[in-house]
Amino acid sequence: MGIRDMLSMAFGNLFKRKVRTLLTVTGVVVGTCAIVVMMSLGIGIKQSMEDMMKNMGDLTVITIRNNSQSPDAVALDDKMLKKMKKMEHVVTLTPVFNMDSSAISIQSKKYKYQGMIYGVYLDTLKDFGYKTVNGELPAAGADKTTVLFGKDAEYDFMDSHKSSNNTIYPQPDKNGKMPEPYVHPMKDKFQVTVNPPENSTAIVKPVKLRCIGTLSEEGGKDPYPSHSIFMDVNFAKELQEKYNKLNNVKKTAKKAGYESASVKVDSVANVPKVEETIKDLGFTTYSMESIRKPMEEQMRTIQMILGGLGGISLFVAALGITNTMIMSIYERTREIGIMKVLGCIVRNIRTMFLIESGAIGFMGGVIGLVQSYAISLFINMVYATNSDHGGGGMMMDAAAGAAAKISIIPLWLALGALLFSTMIGLLSGFYPANRAVKISALTAIKQE
Repeated sequence: MGIRDMLSMAFGNLFKRKVRTLLTVTGVVVGTCAIVVMMSLGIGIKQSMEDMMKNMGDLTVITIRNNSQSPDAVALDDKMLKKMKKMEHVVTLTPVFNMDSSAISIQSKKYKYQGMIYGVYLDTLKDFGYKTVNGELPAAGADKTTVLFGKDAEYDFMDSHKSSNNTIYPQPDKNGKMPEPYVHPMKDKFQVTVNPPENSTAIVKPVKLRCIGTLSEEGGKDPYPSHSIFMDVNFAKELQEKYNKLNNVKKTAKKAGYESASVKVDSVANVPKVEETIKDLGFTTYSMESIRKPMEEQMRTIQMILGGLGGISLFVAALGITNTMIMSIYERTREIGIMKVLGCIVRNIRTMFLIESGAIGFMGGVIGLVQSYAISLFINMVYATNSDHGGGGMMMDAAAGAAAKISIIPLWLALGALLFSTMIGLLSGFYPANRAVKISALTAIKQE
């Protein structure tokens, strides 16, 4: 008996008993649909969690804090940063030098800056994921007077000739139009001056600054670029030292160093290892790993529960296939006997029954997969509607501004479900097929 003959007989027997086949296939459809939708919800929830965490901060960035006030504490200085840079899996790092806002004045004509000033390694900003709205990020070897403005830093300039109403707030009017700021970072000229003591007659020469870009406002960055100006850390330290000397500021007992630094790791998986190494040096660290790991374990548990619930449905469907095939054997006992008497190979009889059971699993898998996509689409439509009305809470807020989906069916899940349902059909038909080939030919022929 050729494969074409076995296929013809197998599908002929299936469609001969349409109602029974339909009910059995329906069981597989329900099981497949349940397991795909349940797992798609688990994948969607996990993706929403990851999106939320990305909005909170880069998963591969470690923030180092030097909180110890002891003079014997290890200093977070340039020497220590060079040592950290050589650590395995570290891509890049930068100190974060918080400039004393009273130490210097950044001005453009009569307009004076009142915001935050950070000293960093400017050539590392690209690696840390900073982007520009206008202009570009500085490359290695950029002039020390190069600066970058945060998106709203232009609104932090005040009119020094006015004692009141001297600031423009970045709030749109009733027509949604933003007010014009006093300065334009990419057009105007800026200079920085070290502030002398009050009533001092000392003459301090200003230094010209060159703004080459405006940083975009993205969540999770540390330092946050919105109302800030970024400059070269060595230049910032130089200005601070000039201020200290001019104002007779004495050094504290604490060893010189930075209050914080940021480290970029090559992958999320290596963050715990690098973080532990830094902690061993005596520093306090913070990263998204402390949040990511328990959330990932929670998501894995949810996926197992949802997948298990769908698996139960598919197990029930497997029992249905087994029952259908056993009933088919009882009804076709005489047919099996005649096939044996005519010289049909036992292996072909087994194959024919396996084709029938596998076809039930395959058809149920295909229909179940189509329905799963339809249900997933409906769930996502409802989810998106609730998100637009602000009814989704933390999970929906995390996906704001993106194509939010709570049910995601990747290709591997679709193909896996189809393969799994077919295998369930084959395994469910294995026992009935073996039972069919063991029937005695003479006993089968006598069967009415």
